[in-house]
Amino acid sequence: MTFKCVYSSRIKPEDVEESGASGLRVRWLIKQEDGAPNFAMRLFELQPKGHSPLHSHDWEHEVYVLEGECKVVCEGQEVKANAGYVVFIPPNAKHQFANMGKSTLKFLCLIPHHK
Repeated sequence: MTFKCVYSSRIKPEDVEESGASGLRVRWLIKQEDGAPNFAMRLFELQPKGHSPLHSHDWEHEVYVLEGECKVVCEGQEVKANAGYVVFIPPNAKHQFANMGKSTLKFLCLIPHHK
């Protein structure tokens, strides 16, 4: 395993170009290539009025909202969340994050490595 300690702003953000995404960027903070055998940690930055695609997949998400306010849709339910909220998205649940504020929404998202 490799020790890693890097200021997050030094990790290059990537535009999320998945169909249905708008105004969404991701920084892969910790990934398998860094020596993490089980989970990846990502920092998402979502512009005002932006959203992730409405989608589902086989793995869970653990999310921590750092800044801003959002609407989280999961299996037809809608909730509002802002800084300090945690969100669990179960595997195979159809979900989406949408920025409801006037500033950039930032949230950490941890996922298991998919095989």
